[in-house]
Amino acid sequence: MSVRIRKRKGAWWVFICYHGRRKRIGSREAAERVKREIEAKLALGDFGVFDPKKSMLFSEYGKQWLEVHAKAHCKASTYERYEQIFRIHLSPRFGSMAIDRIGHDDLKRYVSELATSKKYGLGTLRNIVATVRAILSEAVEEKLIEGNPAFRLGKYAFDDARKRGIDFLTRAEAAVFLTAAKVHSPTRHAMFLTALRTGLRLGELIALHWEDIQFGENAEDPNRFILVRRNYSLGEFTTPKNRKARRVDMSREVRRVLLELRDDLMMQAFERGKDHISKLVFPSTSGSPLDGINVYHRDFLPTVEAAGLRRITFHALRHRYASHLIQAGASLAYVKEQMGHSSIQVTVDTYGHLIPGADIAWADKLDVVPTSPQLSAAQAQKPSWTQKRCNSLKMLVGPQGFEPWTNGL
Repeated sequence: MSVRIRKRKGAWWVFICYHGRRKRIGSREAAERVKREIEAKLALGDFGVFDPKKSMLFSEYGKQWLEVHAKAHCKASTYERYEQIFRIHLSPRFGSMAIDRIGHDDLKRYVSELATSKKYGLGTLRNIVATVRAILSEAVEEKLIEGNPAFRLGKYAFDDARKRGIDFLTRAEAAVFLTAAKVHSPTRHAMFLTALRTGLRLGELIALHWEDIQFGENAEDPNRFILVRRNYSLGEFTTPKNRKARRVDMSREVRRVLLELRDDLMMQAFERGKDHISKLVFPSTSGSPLDGINVYHRDFLPTVEAAGLRRITFHALRHRYASHLIQAGASLAYVKEQMGHSSIQVTVDTYGHLIPGADIAWADKLDVVPTSPQLSAAQAQKPSWTQKRCNSLKMLVGPQGFEPWTNGL
């Protein structure tokens, strides 16, 4: 190893040579300072000087990843979640570390601390792990690091995470909620009913178009469904979660209420001198998409309060739909498709405990002790093992020689 300062053509340069690898840096004062820093780094085994990208701080690379990769390839809502997690959680902890110096143990220790602190729910921990894994995966692609130290982090965090229970309305609470909606939020009654009977997310309801609804020939026609292929988030239309469209079966009541809503909207448009209605099923008064935050605070929460229910989230309506299907006997595979889950494991983890114990009779059968039939006095008793043994010995040694043997039996 050698680090030398030389003057060439009126300029000072630092020449670094380490195991055949060379680099030069200019300016006398800078050269003196850099020389000391480089010598110290090389002594500690840090060879990032030969590749400046290798020495990039995690904070710098994370910002670059957000602007170049996440913003270009992710939905706006996903980008916002990545940016928030990076700013609040990852950058304060790892921002000052070189990206190639972050190890698996560092990340393992961090997520374990978060999990055991019980400050964050399981969903938040999963998002944190997913974000750091995505950032470092891109660093692997750019050959800044050899492997991704964030792989297999979940097993250290998720078991100890604070798990928030699912809050959903009971059948009776759902009925009270809908009754209150007719009185206190009549313009949103159809929307709330659709949420309860289809499981659509709030953004999916806001983005729903009339052309996405297949009403069928009549109420008895089984070919009635809603095609969920859009979501509305952060002021723009995008794809549903997991980027997959799905078909959701529509009940007779939802069909009836939506047809009535369409007729009412057409009548209102006619009275205003218009010959068409908004393509949105649940538009604002101006025909533009609703603001989800306003729907939640101005319509949903007041309806919940008027119904005398506890404070719940809009997502509780979606949970009510899934729980209702399961308790009615629907298969988990059907629930998975209707909900649009990425895998059936998500459905099992979320709603598996709601499956009714339809086979409890099998457990009850374990308590039944079978009784053997009573033998009548006339029935011959089967000889015991000892009797069989004695009879065999008598045949071998005769009656005279049997007594000593029987004493030992």
